[in-house]
Amino acid sequence: MRVIRASTAGFCMGVSLAIGKLEKALAEQSASSLYTLGPIIHNPPLVREYEEKGAVCLEDPRLAARGSTVIIRAHGLPRLQEEELFHLELRVVDATCPRVKAAQTAILRAGERGLGTLLLLGEKDHPEVRGLLSYAVGRPLVFSSMEELRELPLNSGGEYFLAAQTTQDQNSFEQVLEWLNAFLDKPVAVLRTICDATSRRQEELISLAGQVNSMVIVGGLNSGNTRRLADIARGLGLFTAHCEEAALLPMDDLVSRQPVGLSAGASTPDAQIRAVEKILRDFR
Repeated sequence: MRVIRASTAGFCMGVSLAIGKLEKALAEQSASSLYTLGPIIHNPPLVREYEEKGAVCLEDPRLAARGSTVIIRAHGLPRLQEEELFHLELRVVDATCPRVKAAQTAILRAGERGLGTLLLLGEKDHPEVRGLLSYAVGRPLVFSSMEELRELPLNSGGEYFLAAQTTQDQNSFEQVLEWLNAFLDKPVAVLRTICDATSRRQEELISLAGQVNSMVIVGGLNSGNTRRLADIARGLGLFTAHCEEAALLPMDDLVSRQPVGLSAGASTPDAQIRAVEKILRDFR
């Protein structure tokens, strides 16, 4: 099968740093237990691999054994939960993505400066979004689409500032900004919190779409940035398969739609991408 692979597919800087911290903690592990507070990244096959190596995934740090090591997930934590974590008798390793940390800080400072109510483009149940909202002053508003934005109780004369989950679609963000500036009496303040790595992957996918007849996106089904790559590909009219593992590929559908584009989310390890690429290229 003919395959064109995106050059930017795979781990971003924040994910690489988080995995590096987990690997280091595993290498240093002795008799004490090792936990991640939530999945270290949104890639179930990789999370299972690390669980087999001894990294137990917990949602409640109070369940961790006293004196054990707890690693904060790449998506970060809500502000109060993080503060409480450091008061427990645990060794804490913070693997929050630096871009997520920067977004948290920017939202906090914007609220302290009195820029108004936070409008956040993101998935309300995503762990990163829950963390970002916790840094807002007052009562923030979150939405995931233009439809949801239009349903919010906005006051055209009110004061707002706009930010986004770091893995959101840049084009959607610009559409939101344009609508808000038309609706509000004065321009909305903007925090540019979408990660450059996310934008690069999306831009390359759009460029790649003009060269292929179908698209395979490799990565966790629970990964927001990976799902958005698949959504963008579908929005461009391509038959799109989003799969976590090579065994789940719809080969018959893909072989009739060559060449096939191949990309992956920022939390997808290169080994998973290469496994999918090999199966695609070897299929006759």
